[in-house]
Amino acid sequence: MSTHRRVEYGQMAKAGFLFGLALFAIGATGELAIGAHLLQVPAWEESLFFDLEVVGIPIFLLSPFVFGIALPLIRG
Repeated sequence: MSTHRRVEYGQMAKAGFLFGLALFAIGATGELAIGAHLLQVPAWEESLFFDLEVVGIPIFLLSPFVFGIALPLIRG
């Protein structure tokens, strides 16, 4: 006997949007703090903050479209 779990696309869209926004906010805050000389960090941490910004933008822009529009239309 198998049970099927109903996927909540609205909840996934909201969670993806907030996750991407959080990644972007952490990266931007770190970059601003480094630029204002509030943080003294190694180069790899500067790259990490930049990468958080770069990865966060597509996640928070695409999550609502993928989970809120595309998948509900495809899955029916």
